Amino acid sequence: MSKLSYEDKINLYNDYKEGSSINTLSRKYNKRKSGVTYLIKLIDIHGFDVLKTSKNKRYPITFKQDAINRVLLNKEPVWSVSLDIGLSSDGMLQNWIKKYKENGYNIVERKRGRSPTMPKVTKKKENETKDEKIKRLEEENLYLKAELEYSKKLRAVVQARKNQQQKKK
Repeated sequence: MSKLSYEDKINLYNDYKEGSSINTLSRKYNKRKSGVTYLIKLIDIHGFDVLKTSKNKRYPITFKQDAINRVLLNKEPVWSVSLDIGLSSDGMLQNWIKKYKENGYNIVERKRGRSPTMPKVTKKKENETKDEKIKRLEEENLYLKAELEYSKKLRAVVQARKNQQQKKK
């Protein structure tokens, strides 16, 4: 199923207001009937401004928590809560609820971006106890040992390649 552009969404709504049926619009725009119905209701409630949101909109945790509580605690339908708060689809709220239940009824914000390849070296704290200092130094020591082993292996590989090239000549 393809995503509709801003213009397509406006045309879909205008076609509906001119008398086209949901089934006709569903076939014409290659969308499910429920998606077409949701889009029409969303525009009826919030107007065309709700369609101008950015593609990767991020919602605060409190916003998500309030929406989930309305569904789980107040027993409101997912569809009506999604329409009321202006989500681009009711499936978004269903996904939030699913993740919320999977994570033990905690909202976990998805990390974005690339994860670091090497762990960051922890910085020294001013008021750390002796045990914390020992643990920090042990971790730092392990990191430096691994870094040293890597550079040794890299040096050995480079040296082996040089030796092979010299033998070929």
